[in-house]
Parts: sequence; structure tokens; C-alpha cells
Amino acid sequence: MFSTLISVALGGAVGACLRFAVGLWVAFPMGTLAVNVAGSFAIGVIWLALDKAWLPFVMTGVLGGFTTFSAFSLDTLRLMEEGRILYAGAYVGASVLLSLLACGVGLTLARSLS
Repeated sequence: MFSTLISVALGGAVGACLRFAVGLWVAFPMGTLAVNVAGSFAIGVIWLALDKAWLPFVMTGVLGGFTTFSAFSLDTLRLMEEGRILYAGAYVGASVLLSLLACGVGLTLARSLS
């Protein structure tokens, strides 16, 4: 278990550094879009192609540090493949709306404290 946590942590460091580098190379907000699309493509390939022993390092670590949007995309597509279309739609809607709401509440709270 501890070695898996170290693997995820190291992968996260790699992914976060890659994410930061993309932000330097690609102007806002296109850098975020590029990261989300690239990460979603990568997780689609990795989910089926990579040896399962590497998944914590690459999927949770590298891609988690790079973009969590890739996990959101894979989760949604897996629900759709299982035929759970309405659940997938609810998941997408709830994820977007609740995340925007939470971000807005966080911004409002932070502004009120400063």
C-alpha cells in the first residue's frame, strides 16, 4: 500500500509539472482546454493499453496531476458503455453545475475574508 502511495505521489509530481509547463506555453484558457483534451485522450488509450500495475502511477498520479478531467471523461464513458445513459447525463450535469457552484461559493467566501 505504501509503495502505491509513493507511486501515485511521484506520478502526481510529474503530471503537475507537465500541467504547469503547458500553462507557460499555451495562453489562458486554451492551455486548460489543451490539457483536458490531451488528458482525456491519454486516459482512453492507457485504460486499455497499459499494464494494470502501472495504473496508479500513470492514471491517478501523472494524469491526476495533469488533469482530473480525464478521469471525469472516462467515468462518463464507462457509464454510457454500461447502458446507464441517464446516470451518465446526471453525472455530467451534477459535476459541472456543482463544481461551478462550489467554485463560486469558494470565491465569494475568500473575497469576504479579505
